[in-house]
Amino acid sequence: MQIDLSGRIALVTGSTAGIGLAIAKGLHASGAEVVLNGRTEERLEKAVTEFDDTARVRTIAANVGSAEGCSVLTEEIPEVDILVNNAGIFAPQPLFEIEDGEWQRFFDVNVMSGIRLSRHYVPAMVRRGWGRTVFISSESAVQVPPEMVHYGMTKTAQLTVARGLAEAVGGSGVTVNSILPGPTLSEGVEKFVQEVVGDEASSMEEASRLFIEKERPTSLLGRLASSEEVANLAVYLCSDQASATTGAALRADGGVLRGVL
Repeated sequence: MQIDLSGRIALVTGSTAGIGLAIAKGLHASGAEVVLNGRTEERLEKAVTEFDDTARVRTIAANVGSAEGCSVLTEEIPEVDILVNNAGIFAPQPLFEIEDGEWQRFFDVNVMSGIRLSRHYVPAMVRRGWGRTVFISSESAVQVPPEMVHYGMTKTAQLTVARGLAEAVGGSGVTVNSILPGPTLSEGVEKFVQEVVGDEASSMEEASRLFIEKERPTSLLGRLASSEEVANLAVYLCSDQASATTGAALRADGGVLRGVL
C-alpha cells in the first residue's frame, strides 16, 4: 500500500515527543506538511531535529489545554486537512485524593482540546469534501485503570466525542476515528512504568516486562508497543485508503483488551 499525503496539511497536537511525534514523522514521510504543537519553543526546536527535511515542518507553541491556547493555534493555522488530537496528560493518583481542580485539568487537556480544535477545523473540511480527524484515546477508555481513574474518564469521553462528530459529518468525505493504544513505550510512560515497578527492575527493558506481567497480564504482545507501531495505524486512518473507516474506535493495544471488538 502506497500512502501519499502530498499537498495535505496535518496538525498533530502534543507532538514534541512520543506517539504524537511518531505520528507527525509518519505523516511527513507520506508527503504531508506537518504542524508540530507543544507548550514550549524549546521542546518544539528539539522535535524538529527529528526530521531530515524541515521544509514541510511548521511549529506552533500553544497550550491546547486552554481556550486561549487553542485560539493561538487556530489563528496561526486557520485550516488543516488532517487533525490528530493527541495532546494528553496522565498521572497515577489514588481516586479519593484527586481534587476538583485536577479532574478539570485532565478534562481540559485531554477532552476539551480536541473538542475546540475539531469545532474549528472540521466544518472547513466538510466544505472542501475531504478531511481526516483522529483522536488518540487509550485502552484505558474501556479498561479503566484504578490507579488513574481521572485519566480513564477522559479517554472514554474522547470515544463519545469522536463518534458523535463522525455522525455529524456523515456522507461528507470527512472521517473521524479514535485509536486505543495500549501500554506504549514513550517518554512519559517510561517514567510511569519505572514508578510503578520501583526497584524490582535493573533496566528499562526489565521494567517494561514486569509492568506488562503485573499490570497488564492480558497483553498478547507481551511487551510495550513502540510509538511508531501506534503511529502506523494513525497514518493509515489519515489516508485516502481509509475512506470507508469512520466512527470507529480501533485498537493498537497489543491485545490487552479481551473483547472481540
